[in-house]
Amino acid sequence: MTRQFKLRPEQIEPLAPGHGACIASDRITVEGQAIRWMYREAPDEPQDSGWRFFSGTEDDAYLADASRFAMYDVNTIANYDRSIIPWLGSPVGSAFERPDGQATFEAAPDWTAPEG
Repeated sequence: MTRQFKLRPEQIEPLAPGHGACIASDRITVEGQAIRWMYREAPDEPQDSGWRFFSGTEDDAYLADASRFAMYDVNTIANYDRSIIPWLGSPVGSAFERPDGQATFEAAPDWTAPEG
């Protein structure tokens, strides 16, 4: 499957370089939806930051389809939604959600990282 991304490569600016790789939903990178849920788990590999980004509209069937997710540089995802940038230094185990109608994220303190 060839993805048709919302942003073209020449639109990507150096907003948050040096954070490593992450996993993001096609709802963000292809459909252009805002990030409303993000968490940081233990990295899967050396270049992985552990960050995972979702629009919050992914249902169980969507989440079960790995082809709807891909690995990206965190900087690329920051270009899709700059509001994540202040949170990127948060430690493994952090989770944040953006409530409906709000511009900023809030900590989700009751969240626990999935077991790997």
